[in-house]
Amino acid sequence: MAEEAPPKMSTERRASLTAVAEGLTSEDDAAVLAKLGYKQELRRNFTMIEVFGIAFSIMGLLPSIASTLAYSLPAGPAGLVWGWFVASGFIFIVGLAMADMGSAMPTSGGLYWWTHYFASPKTRNALSFLVGYSNTLGLVGGLCSIDYGFALMFLSVIVIARDGEWTPSNGIVYVVFMCCVLLHGVLASTLSKVMGKLQTVFVVANFILIAATVIALPIGRASERNNGKYIFATTGNLTTWPTGWAWFLSWLSPIWTIGAFDSCVHMSEEAANATRAVPYGILMSIGSCWLFGWIIVIVIAACINPDIESLLGSPFGQPMAQIYYDAVGKKGALGLMSLLFIVQFLMGLSILVAASRQSWAFSRDGALPFSSFFRRISTRLGYIPFRTVWGCVFLALILGLLCLIAPASAAALFSLAVAGNNVAWGVPIFCRLVWGEKKFKPGPFYTGALSKPIGWVAIVFLVFGILLSMMPVGGPNPTPETMNYTVVINCAVWGGSLLYYFVDARKWFTGPKITLNEDELSPAQAEAIKEEGLEIEGVLAPGERSDTEGVVEVDLEKKV
Repeated sequence: MAEEAPPKMSTERRASLTAVAEGLTSEDDAAVLAKLGYKQELRRNFTMIEVFGIAFSIMGLLPSIASTLAYSLPAGPAGLVWGWFVASGFIFIVGLAMADMGSAMPTSGGLYWWTHYFASPKTRNALSFLVGYSNTLGLVGGLCSIDYGFALMFLSVIVIARDGEWTPSNGIVYVVFMCCVLLHGVLASTLSKVMGKLQTVFVVANFILIAATVIALPIGRASERNNGKYIFATTGNLTTWPTGWAWFLSWLSPIWTIGAFDSCVHMSEEAANATRAVPYGILMSIGSCWLFGWIIVIVIAACINPDIESLLGSPFGQPMAQIYYDAVGKKGALGLMSLLFIVQFLMGLSILVAASRQSWAFSRDGALPFSSFFRRISTRLGYIPFRTVWGCVFLALILGLLCLIAPASAAALFSLAVAGNNVAWGVPIFCRLVWGEKKFKPGPFYTGALSKPIGWVAIVFLVFGILLSMMPVGGPNPTPETMNYTVVINCAVWGGSLLYYFVDARKWFTGPKITLNEDELSPAQAEAIKEEGLEIEGVLAPGERSDTEGVVEVDLEKKV
């Protein structure tokens, strides 16, 4: 009696065994990634807590609040406190919508991958291209704004030490910014094997700073603390906008601060048990910032000098530096500001790691210039995208030249991060609700019947956030020095991306590609790919020639 032939392995099974044999991942995680068309190329060093840690450390709660007080203080203490609480609640809703998709389809290029998968056939390539560029440049803009904030905080310590008798020039600010970005590049390249473990250290550093602040400020201002009515019920308006709109502008502080939760998605191919680690990392980071951020702004409102204009015009160049100085004196302010800029430095390191993973994923799919160069992985340095790390560094240095022009130009870095990422988050949610709901297969985390209303609320909030980020903060009649150049910067990003697509990229960009090897396919699957005329490493349609090493150009409608 003839023996039965052994069953043929599925693509996912073969990819799992290959990745496990190389020590990169578990079989289950590799199989999930293989279903999305990708082989495992990065090592999964991040646990669920460490995925949460990278998002939370990028958010850098207290340094971010300190960097954005100029947006919230003009609305008065009630604007500071309630603006944080309400906006954070809406951001949590956005996180829920993203967690649904992150659990179902965890890949480093998640946002543009989801867009391509859910969008209509006529729009998916263009929208995926737009989202990929908006997200990539938004993350690099976030790196710029964080490191620019670090430069200001670092220099404010020197100003405090000199009793406000020295003012750094724009050139000096840029030099400090440049040194910070370059050091981040070195650390992101050399500490890859312990980067996951370092996120726990970064989280601890954040909570040490939070604890020191919420203890030191009330003690230092014991005899001058503001009462509950002042904290929760006193509005203000130091702008020429109506008071209600000034309160909405205070939302920019939490919108910018809690704006790194998509880093959990970008780290998904380095996360163990990604279908759970990604959604819970998103929600834990947003929830923690919502709660602890609210505590921080209440303490700040309780301890600030009621003359808010004097805080915003502080000779130290940072309202938070003045708040520390008023509460704990010169030496205490030096100590707390030093701890503040150290945590801000750690934020920059974490966001560079996340930005490099998004850039790598986008180059893996052939969408970035010189993609074949940037998509290479350095095995010697611990299976990291070394080239995209430094690509992000040099792009940040170029964008950072805005620091040399004027503070209004430097503020455009802030706006690039907010508006760019809001588009990148909102488009895939919109595509899923309008075109792709029937294609959505929930993962282990799913909001169920609430998923659709959560998605629509998230879209409305994200659109509103984009409009907020484009408004001049001081009022409706800005001068060239106070103008908000967000609309210029972001329209250049969005318009340039779409122009690039329709002029050239539409000829070759077909969306996410399969990167599975030929030997990871069963014979039947390889034959089916040939018959469909699709190209996959070594498996070519009759009469076709491969011009791209190690990648596949494939239509997701056919693949998934």
